[in-house]
Amino acid sequence: MTAVAEMKGGSLANRIDHLFKAVQPKGREFSYEEVARGCEALTVGTFSKTYVWQLRTGQRDNPTKRHLEALAAFFGVPVAYFFDHQVVDDVNSQLALVAALRDSDVRDIALRALHMDHATRQSLARIVNEISKMQGGHPAVKDPDEQA
Repeated sequence: MTAVAEMKGGSLANRIDHLFKAVQPKGREFSYEEVARGCEALTVGTFSKTYVWQLRTGQRDNPTKRHLEALAAFFGVPVAYFFDHQVVDDVNSQLALVAALRDSDVRDIALRALHMDHATRQSLARIVNEISKMQGGHPAVKDPDEQA
């Protein structure tokens, strides 16, 4: 196995697959052809849809620096996303927020909370945490009463 494939926080294929699922500005996953064309436009040389598919499925796991740079640029993430587990965590949190804000109900709640005072937002955060716990989920919002 290569160093890229052995990285903490998932294999290269898992990270690429996550990008396909999380980065959907058209409301759907990009096709392999779209990613290949986009990456090819960002780099000098060829980038085939088959190669993108092989990277995503783990059949190829040792891309060149140029290929990683093109994939990172295409999906709008730093190249370190493919190597550094802290960058993966940070980027995935940002991608989850963007995905959540695509939901009109979530967006409506967030926009309404914007116009609340600090104390009211803290109360709302506690309510959301309690509802999440009742539904068996984990709190998605930091408890405002916790000390940092």
